[in-house]
Amino acid sequence: MSAVHLPLLIELGTEELPVNALPGLAQALFDNVIDGLSKRGIAFDRGDAKPLYSPRRLAVLLPGVAVGQDEQRSEVLGPYLNVALDADGQPTRALQGFAQKAGVEWTALERTSDAKGERFVHRAVKPGAQTATLLPEVVREAIAAMPIPKPMRWGAHTHAFARPVHWLVLLLGADVIEGEVLGVNAGRNSRGHRFLHDKPVWIGAPGDYVDALRGAKVLVDPDERRSQIVREVEHAAAQAGGTARIDDTNLAQVNCLVEWPSAVLCDFEAEFLAVPQEALVATMEANQKFFPVLDGDGKLTPHFIGIANIVSKDVAQVRKGYERVIRPRFADAKFFFAEDMKQGLASMHDGLRTVTYQARLGSVADKVARVAALAEGIARDAGADATQARRAAELSKADLQSRLVNEFPELQGIAGRYYAAVEGEPVAVANAIDEAYMPRFAGDAVAPSMLGRVLAIAERLDTLAGGFAAGLKPTGNKDAFALRRNALGLARTLIEGGLDLDLVRLLERARDGVGAVPGEKGATTTADVNELMEFIVDRLRAYYADQGVPPQQFEAVAALRPVSLLDFDRRLRAIAEFATLPEAGALAAANKRIRNILRKVEGDVPSRVDAALYSEAAERDLGQAVDAAITDTDASLQSRDYVSVLGRLARLRPQVDAFFDGVMVNVDDVAVRNNRLALLQRLSDRLGSVAAIEHLST
Repeated sequence: MSAVHLPLLIELGTEELPVNALPGLAQALFDNVIDGLSKRGIAFDRGDAKPLYSPRRLAVLLPGVAVGQDEQRSEVLGPYLNVALDADGQPTRALQGFAQKAGVEWTALERTSDAKGERFVHRAVKPGAQTATLLPEVVREAIAAMPIPKPMRWGAHTHAFARPVHWLVLLLGADVIEGEVLGVNAGRNSRGHRFLHDKPVWIGAPGDYVDALRGAKVLVDPDERRSQIVREVEHAAAQAGGTARIDDTNLAQVNCLVEWPSAVLCDFEAEFLAVPQEALVATMEANQKFFPVLDGDGKLTPHFIGIANIVSKDVAQVRKGYERVIRPRFADAKFFFAEDMKQGLASMHDGLRTVTYQARLGSVADKVARVAALAEGIARDAGADATQARRAAELSKADLQSRLVNEFPELQGIAGRYYAAVEGEPVAVANAIDEAYMPRFAGDAVAPSMLGRVLAIAERLDTLAGGFAAGLKPTGNKDAFALRRNALGLARTLIEGGLDLDLVRLLERARDGVGAVPGEKGATTTADVNELMEFIVDRLRAYYADQGVPPQQFEAVAALRPVSLLDFDRRLRAIAEFATLPEAGALAAANKRIRNILRKVEGDVPSRVDAALYSEAAERDLGQAVDAAITDTDASLQSRDYVSVLGRLARLRPQVDAFFDGVMVNVDDVAVRNNRLALLQRLSDRLGSVAAIEHLST
């Protein structure tokens, strides 16, 4: 192994790279270089290295890379002696051909033995190649394997990359590695900030790279740059007497737009605050990549922060530019909001009759009617106000006809909440219109109010039942109606919202509401409730896996098919606690054994246990212990205190172990055998009352 390791720097300099693709491109280059070194047997010390990048560059900086490969050893097996040598011990044509192919005299070949006998072998050792010789190929290969979204060509050559390439730094230690990549020759000159330091930057050694670029007004470490943006934004917000809203997505995009971030505090006219603040925030973040400033109550103030890529000598002009570009968008939002309020929710709702929801499922108005009926029934089951639930559902899609949502689709529900509040609808109804869309994305919370949860459940039930009836079930990566997301949102709302509802019954209502959907050639189809239930449970597998729940625990509960997902969750939490007990493994194995015994029984297992037929002390002890455990756990099962149930059942282990150690179940005496089978059935039923604990047995 090469003992000498030197730091390695690879920097690919380009025109400004696509913002959304930049982090992925940097990670791909980093990973591909690592793979290229590994594949060639070049040792390296990765340390805490990570991808480095800015809008105009991608870089790989490794603290230590071997200057050469290890010695390359090879071993090629040849013919066995009975084939390689004739009766006089001379080489046959087979051996001569093998030696010729190896490039040596046959007398230079070695011998080895295996199970079949002794044979010739050619072993060779040659020096490893120098890393400097292999690196250009490593880089070219790494670039070729990158996921370029839209490759571009430039100049007269045939090279293609995400953006035109202008320079290449390739250093191993203090030495430049000669080579050419994408038509550019390697060197040691990087480039600084396009405006603040528009000149070459000499990189003496890889370890100088980050500091050298910092001196040239480029923060090439994305974490350092991100931290600088946050500091700048928070400082500017404090100057305005507020706090900045720093959305992770917006921050990530800004981080890919600048090399030397500088915050600029800006203002807008306070009259725009009459517009729903979500519309203004969406404009600032999505369209302009600005950071809104909020007051102590989380309300929008007439301030925002832009991040410039330069430290301007005339910040006032930069500020005017930022304020100028945002004002027309705000004016549009204000106009749309005013026009929508003139139109009113009732008029918007009427317009839904002309909007197709799905060709086989009717208009959006048809969907609203189905959801309203579902919401009313669910509200009664959940103890919520059924009248308000129906009203919220009837208004829930009206804002799809609003100008504001047409301009800002992400405001669905949010706009409806504002319009409902303006028209004097109860606060609970207005909020539920918005909350019906929750959770909107992975990691988002479920609806906070009971009415919002009812509406969220009704909406997703209809979407799932309609989607399955219309043949829109997801296949592979295709899920045009987002049925997977809707199923998970439904499950999360039931579980995290604490709603103990019969999901099978709800799915049946949704199926009946959708009815028979016309298909091809006049045939009709309806949603299969069992299939829908399995689909939802399948989403729960990933949901609980993300929480660290072992799959065998999940399957133990899923085997019982609880109709309430809240009950499913309670059982799962209980089985997780049970699995930590020392008795858990033995009882799980015992229940698995019992199930196997009962499965082989021909005919029905007797339902009644006769204590008079006990002939062994161990079966008598087990029978008494099971009777006591059932008595002790009946109330806990009724109240769904599953932790107590399993804790009490764990105490059966001594009697269960003694029974299987000393009692034969399948004896010749039919009455005794059937009585023992009945006892085991009684035991198994109670052991499996919370979950199929046999799944815990490995």
